[in-house]
Amino acid sequence: MTTANNDIVMIENALQGLLPPDQSSERLVVEAMKYSLEAGGKRVRPRLVLEFCRLCGGTDEKALPFACAVEMIHTYSLIHDDLPCMDDDDLRRGRPSNHKKFGEAFALLAGDALLTMAFEVINSDEAASLLGDRACRLASKALASYAGAHGMIGGQVIDLQNENTAAPIEALREMDAKKTGCLIKAACELGCIAAGADEEKIKAAREYGESVGLAFQIQDDILDKISSDEELGKPVGSDEENKKSTYVSLLGVEKCVALVDELTEKATASLAAFDGDSQGLAELARSLAKRKN
Repeated sequence: MTTANNDIVMIENALQGLLPPDQSSERLVVEAMKYSLEAGGKRVRPRLVLEFCRLCGGTDEKALPFACAVEMIHTYSLIHDDLPCMDDDDLRRGRPSNHKKFGEAFALLAGDALLTMAFEVINSDEAASLLGDRACRLASKALASYAGAHGMIGGQVIDLQNENTAAPIEALREMDAKKTGCLIKAACELGCIAAGADEEKIKAAREYGESVGLAFQIQDDILDKISSDEELGKPVGSDEENKKSTYVSLLGVEKCVALVDELTEKATASLAAFDGDSQGLAELARSLAKRKN
């Protein structure tokens, strides 16, 4: 089994161990939380937490609480993104979206519960015992900032405001730096915080996250143009259908592919600031640039 597969199994097991029991009067919302949190996926963000923690001399045990918290935030955002009032998507990771399975109200509540639980995990007694109060406080602050109104949610606001408009590329860059890039940056930074890294390394991790995050979104736009519902696991062509500006609509597929490659190399170059073996992070960046779903 490869390191990536080992990491994914470790993350899945940790997430399952944190979910509340479903034998309660609230079991329907817990089922909805589990449905999306256990739906699989590449687990890119928690893997970044693990990789940066290792690179800075930390352990997987220390990284896991922060890794799980980031994935809970990511999953909540996907549940809410799919709602009819947002992107109105019926499929997620090849199966019905949360609101299609549980209804809009329970999907909304499941997302809210995962968002709240992320900070419960970061600030738990177990996390404080492993990492210390200061690291938990720094991680909580960073994650809240990157996920909030000036981060991921801010990007979603820009996205909604630009529906049915020919938004310029500058607006796309700002939107994607927030909507996609901020949570990826958060994962990179939280890995460094878990290991007690200095500010220079945190800054380098942030630069890696910025480049990978933008490359990730441009690749999403490419796949939305050239992939299929079956391969992607969600509806394709929705951006064009909603008359949204994308990198592909503005630059074309060929230029977008070149830009993804350029950003990926920029991400790997930022890893020179670290003393340890950064090959895993370089390979992760390149694999994301060539992904098909």
